[in-house]
Amino acid sequence: MRAEIEQLTLRLRAPLTTSYGEVAERELLLLRIEDRRGRVAWGEAAALEPYDGVSTERCRAALEAHAEVLRRGIARGGAALLDACRDADPLPQALAAVDVALWDLAGQRELRPIADLLAGRPSARVPVGSVIAAASPDTAAASARDAAGAGFGCVKLKVGTGDDASRVAAVRDAVGPRVALRLDANGAWTVEQAVAAIDSLARFEPELVEEPVHGVAALREVRERSTVQIAMDETAAEPGAIGSGATDAVCLKLGRAGGISALLAQASLARAAGATIYLASTLDGPIGIAAAIHCAAALNVSTPCGLATLGLFEDIDAGPLEPRSGTITVPQAPGLGIAPPRG
Repeated sequence: MRAEIEQLTLRLRAPLTTSYGEVAERELLLLRIEDRRGRVAWGEAAALEPYDGVSTERCRAALEAHAEVLRRGIARGGAALLDACRDADPLPQALAAVDVALWDLAGQRELRPIADLLAGRPSARVPVGSVIAAASPDTAAASARDAAGAGFGCVKLKVGTGDDASRVAAVRDAVGPRVALRLDANGAWTVEQAVAAIDSLARFEPELVEEPVHGVAALREVRERSTVQIAMDETAAEPGAIGSGATDAVCLKLGRAGGISALLAQASLARAAGATIYLASTLDGPIGIAAAIHCAAALNVSTPCGLATLGLFEDIDAGPLEPRSGTITVPQAPGLGIAPPRG
């Protein structure tokens, strides 16, 4: 099997401000594999150091080790190849690229979209929400108004920095009472700060607050002391966190899970613990978004997912992944069903 790595740099139309800093561009690593019959498949490694602590250089080193495993063909079958890559380097973000590429190849061999390989009756469309940066109240309100006008039934607003109350009030006023409003603090608060902040923002009727604090015990305490639903995001990387039942909802991410196969297992754990699940992007590129859409469809996720993020980038044509009226249609071509991006 041939295996090559390409680097892709995507610039955001406007910097995305969060409690962990500002992101103006995105470095992605693409894995291209080709089997003996000339079928070409793609995967994507989307580490984001300010968010997950994994640098592009660390991710490239892991992906190079994986590419060598694939070239040598020391194992047969997708599961065995993935295990061999994990033995070479267990970094989840790099393993995700391998796993997605192998699923893409499997779909092409079977002439079926990935979602159809994963489930007997996958959803045809996946509900998605719009992400609003931690910008000024006027800017955030304008973005939220545009999202509601485009048919989004859910918007997620970054909080934990600046004047949260004014920004949340402006967004709620802009979208009205029928649009679900999520707040994402990216773990910016302590338990006491989170409880106080959520109490003060509850009058704006948020659907949930995502990762108000970091850590299972801290999230559990905030949930017990809050009248608003609490979701886990970054804490899901901690061993045992997903199945802990510490939060009402769990946000799953392809790169953090280590690919499609691992994400499906995590979804089962979260649901068994009584949590609602939804998927989100870590500013992924088209390959990562397509793979996550197939996963969400296979899992029949009904909660809006944070996968409508390709529009944040310059010079990216979302193609079949373009959200329409708050949903993304699952690509029906074999494998991922999309063309790879070019930088």
